[in-house]
Amino acid sequence: MTDIAHHTFPSAYLREFSRQVFMHFGVPEADARLASDVLAVSDLRGIDSHGVARLHTYFDMLSLGRINPQPNLRVVRQTPSTATVDGDNGLGLVVGPKANEIAMEKAERVGSGWVSVCNTNHFGIAGYYPLKALERNLIGWAMTNTTKLVAPLWGAERMLGTNPIAIAFPGLEEPPIVIDLATSAAAYGKIEIAIRQQKEIPLGWIIDQRGETTTQPTDMVNGGALLPLGSDREHGGHKGYALSAMVDILCCVLSGANWGPFAPPFALRQHVPERSVGKGIGHFFGAMQIEGFLDTNEFKRQIDDWIRTFRQTKPVPGTRGPLIPGDPEREAETHRRQHGIPLIQPVVNDLLDISRQTGIPFTTTDDR
Repeated sequence: MTDIAHHTFPSAYLREFSRQVFMHFGVPEADARLASDVLAVSDLRGIDSHGVARLHTYFDMLSLGRINPQPNLRVVRQTPSTATVDGDNGLGLVVGPKANEIAMEKAERVGSGWVSVCNTNHFGIAGYYPLKALERNLIGWAMTNTTKLVAPLWGAERMLGTNPIAIAFPGLEEPPIVIDLATSAAAYGKIEIAIRQQKEIPLGWIIDQRGETTTQPTDMVNGGALLPLGSDREHGGHKGYALSAMVDILCCVLSGANWGPFAPPFALRQHVPERSVGKGIGHFFGAMQIEGFLDTNEFKRQIDDWIRTFRQTKPVPGTRGPLIPGDPEREAETHRRQHGIPLIQPVVNDLLDISRQTGIPFTTTDDR
């Protein structure tokens, strides 16, 4: 294992740099602010794989014209509570928030809103979207398919994406419950981080090109695959596989996006599918008005009670006891708002490379 230097940056500094990078490619300022906000929330919440660590990939795709910087989102069909949106091959960081907005507006009007999206791209962390629903006293859902990286149970090749699911529930006095998880045993970003840090990974995360489990993250990149949540049949791998299939169908089959192994690549080094069965990748958003089920404050009081009850669970020796979903991210955000965002040197190098190619200033010194 090799120790890698870290640099710390104010969140606002990274957000502004991202905004300028997106605008460099003709992304309108309002959209660029939206996209940089999604990245900033990821970094603040400690999900390092999906923040500015991804900026160079967006830079690459925009440079080659593979993402439309000025998409014209179109509602293909809709009912009072549902819609299908064509994202016009725009940044998922822009298409996602706008489609989520449609779902929330429908929920406020008729009780719930459900929006399936095609012809879009990587939308950042799934948890960003239900966090926006919380601001409006709504229960929010978000999910997306991704480039094929995951083998189905008992399969030895990539067929599905990491296909994350997120949902959030507001509390009254307690912080909200925020669930945000990949349906793979580990997010691909964790493999990328392990490679950058030259670390091994836990057994059960990936297989190599022969279908054998391995702890070397490079084996996954060199023809291997991620495993579904649960890894193997004995540990519940069929459940992760089924959840991933659910996301794939809601996001893609329902919207007309590319499902399963046909999802287009997000990064230049990823495999390009031989054929297409739809447009781009797909997202799915949901929003639910609490008042349609229960008095909102009563629901929040019950959530508070649920949280406090689970916090009182007898802990396993040597642990702090069960966490509430969203605790680690909330704690990371509290710390990082005060102390800044730590970036490892390979990520800093990527940002410096973007700076050299665009002329947008980026510095690791205290002069910023």
